[in-house]
Amino acid sequence: MNVLILAAHDGQHIDPTTAHIVGAASRLASGGAVHLLVLGHRCATVADQAAGLPGVAQVLLVDDAAYATPNAETIARQLAALGRDYQWLVAAHDLRARAALPRTAALLEAAYLSDVIGVDADSLRRPIYAGAAISHLQSTARTTCLTLRTSAFAPVRDSAAADAVIVQIPAVPADTRTQLVGRDVATSHRPDLGRARIVVAGGRGVGSAASMALVEKLADHLGAAVGASRAAVDAGFAANAVQVGQTGKTVAPDVYIALGISGAIQHLAGIKDAKCIVAINKDPDAPIFQVADLGFVGDLFEALPALQAGLPTAN
Repeated sequence: MNVLILAAHDGQHIDPTTAHIVGAASRLASGGAVHLLVLGHRCATVADQAAGLPGVAQVLLVDDAAYATPNAETIARQLAALGRDYQWLVAAHDLRARAALPRTAALLEAAYLSDVIGVDADSLRRPIYAGAAISHLQSTARTTCLTLRTSAFAPVRDSAAADAVIVQIPAVPADTRTQLVGRDVATSHRPDLGRARIVVAGGRGVGSAASMALVEKLADHLGAAVGASRAAVDAGFAANAVQVGQTGKTVAPDVYIALGISGAIQHLAGIKDAKCIVAINKDPDAPIFQVADLGFVGDLFEALPALQAGLPTAN
């Protein structure tokens, strides 16, 4: 049962989450081969990094100018051209894969499952109803396309692994019906939200964009990433890029500090993998307290200064 992984990278460095995908793919392969596909332009360095990942038998490199910024349709074409040789086509559950893999499944008449959080011997697991329940599924299709929640899988580790073989393959003709006309990249000195060990998040209870600065101040004090609930984003307190939840980012930090967040089920779906949840809310009946490991009922603006004063600064 061979597996093909679509590698995530920025053109120079392979995304660290790829090691998590390889770990899950090794279980899917069940003795078969795990191959990794690198799409891009002038990205030989990425292919070299991919070849060093334990468990990867072969790296397929498509290095073409048309793939510098490939759209979802082009990625789907390339995956479909290779996909019939694999039982599983796998990628991280990011925006690019969520757009490309359903198109790939349509081209191959294959199955598609998104946001898979578990790979068992006889089934796959994925959340449903905004994480309120977990479904166990089996795929009988010849080829199945999967996106995996990287935070749910441990990265592969095997220091004895040898470098994989890199094979350069031709690019399929690009689909030019849609084109990238610009990119707006948010820059921040803070840790990446999806990989941060500590996340400090504000919700509707913060009250204003100006008060959100207190949340950011605590995050900077701890060397943490800043997050926000959808309610806070919709109210204009925070940027969409830091939204956490079902329609935002899924996080799995060691500590998640929820400030003024009531805990709607859609938000809880994005933080269920956090190791420790700390909540401050003035409403004692807020749903966030049902999942919090530590909770404080009280005024946020009185608690925040005291909390910051009692916590050490980041190293």
